[in-house]
Amino acid sequence: MNLLVKLNVILIIVFAVALVPAGLITRDLLDTNAQSQVIQNARIMMETAMAMRGYTVSQVKPLLAPMLDETFLPQSVPAYSATEIFNTLREKHPDYTYKEAALNPTNPRNRAVDWESDLVNEFRRDTDRQEIVGQRDTPLGRALYLSQPIKISNKACLSCHTTPEMAPPAMLAAYPSGGGFGWEMDEIIGAQIVQVPMSTPIKMANTAFRTLLLTLVGVFVFILVALNVLLHLVVIRPVRRLSAMADRVSRGDMDVADVPVKGGDEVAILTGSFNRMRISLVTALKMLEQD
Repeated sequence: MNLLVKLNVILIIVFAVALVPAGLITRDLLDTNAQSQVIQNARIMMETAMAMRGYTVSQVKPLLAPMLDETFLPQSVPAYSATEIFNTLREKHPDYTYKEAALNPTNPRNRAVDWESDLVNEFRRDTDRQEIVGQRDTPLGRALYLSQPIKISNKACLSCHTTPEMAPPAMLAAYPSGGGFGWEMDEIIGAQIVQVPMSTPIKMANTAFRTLLLTLVGVFVFILVALNVLLHLVVIRPVRRLSAMADRVSRGDMDVADVPVKGGDEVAILTGSFNRMRISLVTALKMLEQD
């Protein structure tokens, strides 16, 4: 095994050994970053839904108010508007799901299930808490979720949710379950929940990790090739010339030409020493022949 091969083997082993802990650390960071990115996307989408709720209460509902006594229009319901705008966002982000889970909803589809009720009750217990991020097991696998409280902060929201007598008859006819009443100002009545399969951030992390790994391997291969070329030009070729000169001198061929000396590095110094040694050897042999 020649010197260049030995050096390449050593460099490859060092790179492989260094890549293992670096890969583990990087993978952990990429997983964390992917989850943070997914949560941030969910946060933006949730804020968009919340903005749609406010827009519906302040601008859409007053325009539709004269019609609500005779005809119930779901477009006047903030939760409906928020859900619809989120469904539009889901066309480009199908992995994200949204629900406005309430303990006492008007629409039965918004009724909170067990784990959603736990979130709502946690917001009720700690009214200063603005967000809950966590993971849960689902029939389709583990999921990541983001939740924020739904708080009655606009009196206009109470027009349909204080008592059945104050609610529009059309709404009572559309939702005969009798839920969604008894709400009070500043009360937390539910929670917005955005849920994403853990496979989404894992896929993002895997893609980023593969890209990083391929980049590192590509950079290493480029450096290895460049290093091999430089070593061949600076070290291997001059050493081979010296070896060939020494071999010919050892066989009695004293007419071999000097190896050119370029630069002032260690290889150049060694080359100069070999040239002087050859000259000294030739001189010594001539003196012996004269004697």
